[in-house]
Amino acid sequence: MITTKEQLKEYLKIEKDLYVPSKSSIRNYILGGPDIYRWKYIKAYRKLEYYYNNRNKNVGYAILNLHYARKFNRIGFKLGIELNRNVFEEGLMIYHTSGIVVNGDARIGKNCKLHGGNVIGNKGNDLKAPIIGNNVRLGTGAKILGDVYIADDVQIGAGAIVLNSCYEKGALLIGIPAKVHSSSKKTKEVRG
Repeated sequence: MITTKEQLKEYLKIEKDLYVPSKSSIRNYILGGPDIYRWKYIKAYRKLEYYYNNRNKNVGYAILNLHYARKFNRIGFKLGIELNRNVFEEGLMIYHTSGIVVNGDARIGKNCKLHGGNVIGNKGNDLKAPIIGNNVRLGTGAKILGDVYIADDVQIGAGAIVLNSCYEKGALLIGIPAKVHSSSKKTKEVRG
C-alpha cells in the first residue's frame, strides 16, 4: 500500500524500468507501442493508490484521487483490465492486457507477472480472495480462485485453474484443477 511520496517514487521507478527501459523509451513513445499503454495504466494505478490512501489529507488530494480514478478506469477499460487499488506490491508486470480481472480483496506480493487472460478472484460461493506471495508468475489464461494461499516463487502454467493453496516455494502448478508438477528444488536436483 503506497502511503508516502517516497514509496510512490520507488514503485514508479521500479515499474517504469519494466515497461519502458531507457534504451527503447523514445522509440516506444513515438510509435505508441503496447509497452507505453501498459506503462500509462500502471502509472495511473500507482498514483491512484497514493492519492486514494491520502485523500483525507486535503481537498487537493481528494480531487487528484478522483482524477486518477477516472484515468485508471478509462485506460483499464480500453486495455481490458479490471484491477482495484492496494492489491499489488511493487514490480507488477503485465505482458498482455486482455481479460485480466483481479478481485479487490486479493493481496499480491512483489514482482507478480501476468501473461494475459488471468483471473484472481473468489469462487462465487463466498467473497474470500487469494493471497499470493512474491515473484509469482501466471501463464496465459491461468486463474486463481477462492480462499487460497500461493507461496513465493510459484509459477502457474498456461490455462491452469488453482483452487487449492500451494505452500511449496518455487512450485510449478499445472492442470485443472492445478496440482504441483515440480519445484525449483526438484528441478535443480534432476539437472545435476
